[in-house]
Amino acid sequence: MWHILIFILNPIILANLFNRKIHRNIKILLVVCAIVAFGCALLPVDLSQNVRMFAGISIVLSLVMSLLISIYYVVTSWKMLRGAQWAPVIAFVVSILSLTAYFVGLASATLSSWVSVIPFVMAFTLSPSLGMLVYVSLRFVEILREVRSQNEIVLQLSEEKRFQAENQQKVLEAEVDRQTHDLKQTLSELKSTQSQLIQAEKMASLGELTAGIAHEIQNPLNFVNNFSDVSNELVDEILVESQKSKVERDDELISENLHDIKQNLSKIAHHGKRADAIVKGMLQHSRTTSGEKELTNLNVLADEYLRLAYHGLRAKDKSFNAELITNFDANLPKVKVIPQDVGRVLLNLITNAFYATQERSKFEGESFKPIVEVSTSSVGNNIEISVKDNGNGIPEAIKEKIFQPFFTTKPTGEGTGLGLSLAYDIVKAHGGELQVETIEGESTTFIISIAKQPKP
Repeated sequence: MWHILIFILNPIILANLFNRKIHRNIKILLVVCAIVAFGCALLPVDLSQNVRMFAGISIVLSLVMSLLISIYYVVTSWKMLRGAQWAPVIAFVVSILSLTAYFVGLASATLSSWVSVIPFVMAFTLSPSLGMLVYVSLRFVEILREVRSQNEIVLQLSEEKRFQAENQQKVLEAEVDRQTHDLKQTLSELKSTQSQLIQAEKMASLGELTAGIAHEIQNPLNFVNNFSDVSNELVDEILVESQKSKVERDDELISENLHDIKQNLSKIAHHGKRADAIVKGMLQHSRTTSGEKELTNLNVLADEYLRLAYHGLRAKDKSFNAELITNFDANLPKVKVIPQDVGRVLLNLITNAFYATQERSKFEGESFKPIVEVSTSSVGNNIEISVKDNGNGIPEAIKEKIFQPFFTTKPTGEGTGLGLSLAYDIVKAHGGELQVETIEGESTTFIISIAKQPKP
């Protein structure tokens, strides 16, 4: 009876194997037929002949209906059948042939010929199971082939990808080399431009110093000239006395004059060295830095650039006056710095301080008294130099921008916008910090902080 049940449900199996959709009503009909056939097959043999005939007819109708539906799926799907899908079709054909032979045997057989019908019954019973077994085996082989084929495709794609990756890597390396070369060239050009800008800024600041330097040199030159004139007069007196007789000659006067001449020569040498130092400082400021640090007295450096900047501004504007306040720490130790670079920073900060007070003075007139204060102090492991002015201060909106290159609040033609940027870079190069504290409308203080002992 199990083979009858499998045969009736065969259309559902075939539909799934052929990837066909089976209508819901057909499924219900086949299940009902299977239940009826299964129930009829279980009826006792001692029932009346009419009941057994009805049961037999029900089983035959169920088998015929299943057969017709199966034939429909086979006929409408045979063009799409591939490989293993033929196995259940062949098994289905064998089942039909076996069933046909079975019924033919029943129609003509006697009790002694039942044995000859058994092979057909076995063929009908086993063919669906064997068909499914063959299908599964063949399908497994097909899957293995598909997997192998897919593996080969994946391997081929991997090789192609690897080849493409290698080519892309070569292209990228070539592009990186080209961009690296371009960047190096651009960097070289930027360094060259930076050097030119720095040199231009140096010469611009040197121009600011020219008048102050002239004033500073004029003082020692005046001393030299004055002491030279006095010394010449003393020499003339000595010559006059030396022409006299020993009785008339005033040896004491000659001795005093010689002593005065010696003092004058000493003062001439002192002021000559002072003028020489000013000229050397100007040359150091104008030429490219050697980059070598040396022990420097920051008090002397700050005082010198304060006076140079002030006299330089006064040479351009005779009406400008400012109170200069210095608060130098007498115990300040010498620090290893590049003096011309730090001097350039101080010159920039002090010049900006004078400019700020001058601008405020133009608006407030004589009631405003410009003050610029330069201080040095020892704070922990650092030395601080502060430059404070009572100008208009810096607005908060632009406070964060003042150290950016080419940023300036001065009118066109009066500033390059590089001064504070270069000053910031110089202080950073010394391992220090450059900070600004400002109160808008009241004052601005720039603070340079440099370590007493430079970092190794």
